[in-house]
Amino acid sequence: MEKHILVVEDEIDLREAMMEALHEEGYRVTGAENGQIGLDAALAEHPDLILLDLMMPVMDGQEMFRRLREDEWGRKANVVILTAMDDVNNIGLAHEAKPLDYFIKAHHSLDDLVKQIRLLLYTV
Repeated sequence: MEKHILVVEDEIDLREAMMEALHEEGYRVTGAENGQIGLDAALAEHPDLILLDLMMPVMDGQEMFRRLREDEWGRKANVVILTAMDDVNNIGLAHEAKPLDYFIKAHHSLDDLVKQIRLLLYTV
């Protein structure tokens, strides 16, 4: 059965690039441009993995993650944080909700991300 990945990212070019790369790897991929749409999609579709940007309009990734963890299914949802921020406060806040991993966009290529996702999905 193919794995389903939800990409929650407000930068359209980046979201589409991630979705295309993951689709080419054989995953079913859904995209969301902000945390509210992402939260609604996650709770409705129960994806195998959520890639979650932190800085977004409408509802940011921190708030989406907090609300996701309030849901019975969402408490155990597999989330990988994607962010441009690398300051200690944001890393600490994101880790409180126990993500599977934390990627700082500037430090990783799209290929690196796809490889890491492949590993994560086979270990969860």
